Amino acid sequence: MTPMDASTAHAPAAPVLQLSGIHKQFAGIPVLRDVQLNLYPGEIHALMGQNGAGKSTLIKVLTGVLEASGGQMRLGNEAVWPDSPLAAQRLGISTVYQEVNLCPNLSVAENIFAGRYPRCGIAQGFRIDWATLHQRARELVARIGLQIDVTHLLSDYPVAVQQLVAIARALSIESRVLILDEPTSSLDDDEVQKLFEVLRRLRSEGLSIVFVTHFLNQVYAVSDRITVLRNGSWVGEWLAKDLGPQALIAAMLGRDLAAASEQPAPAPTVDSRQATLLQTEGLGQDTQLQPLDLQIRAGEVVGLAGLLGSGRTELARLLFGLDQPDRGALRIDGQVVKFANPMDAIRHGLALCPEERKTDGIVAELSVRENIALALQARMGVSKFLSRAEQTALAERYVKLLGIKTETVDKPIGLLSGGNQQKAILARWMAIEPRLLILDEPTRGIDVAAKQEIMDQILRLAQAGMAVLFISSEMSEVVRVAHRIVVLRDRRKVGELPAGSSEDAVYELIAAEHA
Repeated sequence: MTPMDASTAHAPAAPVLQLSGIHKQFAGIPVLRDVQLNLYPGEIHALMGQNGAGKSTLIKVLTGVLEASGGQMRLGNEAVWPDSPLAAQRLGISTVYQEVNLCPNLSVAENIFAGRYPRCGIAQGFRIDWATLHQRARELVARIGLQIDVTHLLSDYPVAVQQLVAIARALSIESRVLILDEPTSSLDDDEVQKLFEVLRRLRSEGLSIVFVTHFLNQVYAVSDRITVLRNGSWVGEWLAKDLGPQALIAAMLGRDLAAASEQPAPAPTVDSRQATLLQTEGLGQDTQLQPLDLQIRAGEVVGLAGLLGSGRTELARLLFGLDQPDRGALRIDGQVVKFANPMDAIRHGLALCPEERKTDGIVAELSVRENIALALQARMGVSKFLSRAEQTALAERYVKLLGIKTETVDKPIGLLSGGNQQKAILARWMAIEPRLLILDEPTRGIDVAAKQEIMDQILRLAQAGMAVLFISSEMSEVVRVAHRIVVLRDRRKVGELPAGSSEDAVYELIAAEHA
């Protein structure tokens, strides 16, 4: 049974929460189209979809942050439309977000009951009843199996405990529905398992839980039912036991992985005798990436493939010194190196075009000229400044080389199209002539023509001897340019594929069960 043909899986009980025909528009542009969700009593329901599928928008509609443009929401047998998060809470709908939204300078008990402290004594001006507050907090943390002192500051406890305190707060309002939005993103494996124990306990008590995650193994470890969204539309609803990982990925991507696909033209081969430029040996970071081995040779394009949340960006940040590994080794030309910051990486010949172009890449208020000159000026240091004439010559050279469309290099880069902004960031790093260029989603949000130009430029850079680590959600791009494809899933490396591998081969490796 293919995902698109699957019929909705029914449960014997009536849904505790039912969304039907949900529409949402922004400035006349639809972002949710005829979306539905059926949440049954005492189940964990995974809400799945790629980035931009509509999951966050649907949760905001459900919790009263956004008003739906159409559709119906029923809680039990009652039609409801919460117009604010507070109204949703009063209905028994609570949300715990990826970033713990609590006050670290308050105690655990104060966080659980913030805004709802028990009071006592008219004569005392309805002062806080601390004894009752602490007792109720102890009962709630005990309910989720947490053994902590509720009078201690929240900041005294690790993120995993804070996440559970956020769940205790949600339970304190007598929730019927608990929404968990990426609750495991900052937790290690042991902490994830403890969280899942809590969720199973709450499920056994009859609580209904919506679980949003990007980790496939977690979906099957804890979920009873799965709903998939794609491009703002509802794809289907299945019992988790009836939808395998490969079929789930197919539903999320909108393609049948079992169908034959056109084989890409084999990428140019790289001489295997070429010396290794960069090598990692068990490189990892406790909550971000499992120990990983990687090799990149000069003149080689290594594609980094995986779904959102697989660890691609986390690896890029570790390699470039933005984050620090807590295990393993990084070698450049066979020598162990440690990057305290990106400047160390730049000195060793590394460059990074970040995933978030607008927030981490361009400086929108500065000109094209100034943006292109940034990395070279940083490498030269404060003792030598590039003159305006030198900046202009540099910028004009790369504007011509990369076909950046701008009337003048003095135009603010924020006024350029996304594709031309991306080319300018690429120019910035080409100007320092790096040995290894890390490209994290370099074609996201740009038009087809600009994508083609950037892909062609990547191959030209490799042919000139530069090593490239190419990260993209577009699997067709990865298989087209990569000499070798490293596949990640759930923050760990699960395999490698040679040049000429098909998209389906990559997806099958992502979907495969852990060995």
